[in-house]
Amino acid sequence: MRPQGAAVKIGASSVVSDTPVVIKGTMDAKKIKELLGLSPLSDAAMDSVANGSSRILCIPVAASTGGTVGTVSKTGTGTGSCAASGAPYNIFSVIVKITGKGSLNSALFQVSVDGGYSFSDELTIPLSGTYEIPSTGITLTFTAGTGENAETDSFLIGDTYSFSTTAPAMTNADVIAAIAKIRNLAETFELVHIVGESTADLWAAVAAEQLTLQNTYHKPELFVLEAYAPNQNETAEAYAARLIADRKNVKNYNIQVVSARSLYVRMDGTTREVNNAGIVCGLYAAAKPQQSIGQTNAFGISSGKMLGLRPAGIEDCISDLDEAGFLTFRRYDGLDGYFVTNARVMCPDGSDYPYAEDVRILNKIIRKGRAEALKQLQSGVDLEDVDGDLAAKAAFIQTPLDEMVRQKEISAVTVTVPPDQDVQKTEAMQVKVRYVSRGIVREIDIDVGQTTAAASAS
Repeated sequence: MRPQGAAVKIGASSVVSDTPVVIKGTMDAKKIKELLGLSPLSDAAMDSVANGSSRILCIPVAASTGGTVGTVSKTGTGTGSCAASGAPYNIFSVIVKITGKGSLNSALFQVSVDGGYSFSDELTIPLSGTYEIPSTGITLTFTAGTGENAETDSFLIGDTYSFSTTAPAMTNADVIAAIAKIRNLAETFELVHIVGESTADLWAAVAAEQLTLQNTYHKPELFVLEAYAPNQNETAEAYAARLIADRKNVKNYNIQVVSARSLYVRMDGTTREVNNAGIVCGLYAAAKPQQSIGQTNAFGISSGKMLGLRPAGIEDCISDLDEAGFLTFRRYDGLDGYFVTNARVMCPDGSDYPYAEDVRILNKIIRKGRAEALKQLQSGVDLEDVDGDLAAKAAFIQTPLDEMVRQKEISAVTVTVPPDQDVQKTEAMQVKVRYVSRGIVREIDIDVGQTTAAASAS
């Protein structure tokens, strides 16, 4: 039996595939990059696998907005230069390091795309001066210096050229088109992660698509989206206020927006500021459907992996963001690491489904109940005992839900058939499912005080 948390990821990637690319929990970072390229989709898949995902159906998207190359900064005294161009496949922190002096066709260099965490093998600067960094979409152009010593002094040992890139970004139209691809996906899954920063316009658009997916295609899915990053020099307070204002028009409990950001060490060893949504999806895969991924004795992220929350000062805004319905992370005095505050969703006020664990259970009941009900389609009904015949059919629908009670996913469930149904006229059967969820301890209040020796002995 497949574990809970089978997921779809939709994200920008240079990989072209007409079918979902399957990522398994047994794969290492090298294999994931091989299948998905050095892309935002690959990064998100690594974050999920590292935190519990065992099977991810990845849908690569050729993003309409391309990545960009930043300004090259040089350190060193060589008379030559290095320029960068192209449409990067992801966020890269590129360092070109000269390791052997000379000019074109003689000088040696190494290149890193992860800020110096790892470097390529030593390479010779081509005679043409151009070198395409594999799997990045970036081309380097080396230009020799001028003057009588150009053959030896164009590129000197220790010269470095550094620049950063931005990742390609999906437009709202890209995302909606990709969601359409999962409408008829045969494999069962329970959540969809939209990779990359998103705005309130996309949250609302995805909320509408979620309803279509559920009501028309019978796929009740939880969508996990990534909030946009703060603007440069924006304070944590201003950033949080902007998010809270943008949240007000989204009222769908199957939409979750992760505002949590952190400095995080990925499974490939690189350290980068990330949105924590990929981590969150891994935790869902590891958790039982009724289980909160904020459970402190099960789902902490160590401080050796998560190095700190971003932006600076966001800790003071977590309670407001949590109350507004965003998924946030926090620390607890006395515990190592970082934890999900609450798995909040963007439900309407007063909803019975304010947390992802509530939504996951509801969606599972819908899937299980429908799967059993489908087995009763086109079956005959005794018109002399309509109520009894329909009750017998309802008993079959209740069977997988009773199993959820035995597995302690819910506390109780009843499946009933309203009486006096005119099946001969309507050719339809009405069924009501009512269940009692499991409780979760979200706060603990401890009363501590002294007592006398006599009182304690009695």
